[in-house]
Amino acid sequence: MPQPSFIAASLFVALGGGTGAWLRFLVGRAWTAMIGPIRASEFPFATLTVNVLGSLFMGLLIGWLARFGSHGEGTRQFLAIGLLGGFTTFSSFSLDIVTLTERGQLGLAAFYTSISVIAGVVSLFLGLAIMRHAA
Repeated sequence: MPQPSFIAASLFVALGGGTGAWLRFLVGRAWTAMIGPIRASEFPFATLTVNVLGSLFMGLLIGWLARFGSHGEGTRQFLAIGLLGGFTTFSSFSLDIVTLTERGQLGLAAFYTSISVIAGVVSLFLGLAIMRHAA
């Protein structure tokens, strides 16, 4: 199958991303409705839920594509990059770790995991500090 044009690929990713972000929003609303706003704010239930579900769905999708073949690059762009990327980038992060591990690059997988988590948290603290001290 031919590769989609840049414009078509961009639309697949954007439509999937918007849908995934909306679904992530709905998960947050569902947790708040189920347990109330106070309990929902005491622990990141919604984030945990989308990270775990997104990783499960990414595994199912990649396994399905490997087993049955792709229905075109646009399908992969919409589902993997757009929908799951908009739902949670943790699913892509998890896929990267599994890919490195399955290639036998355990050290690189451990490094990638560690540096991603540490750099992400440090960068968030840095961003907060910059904004808190901005004039």
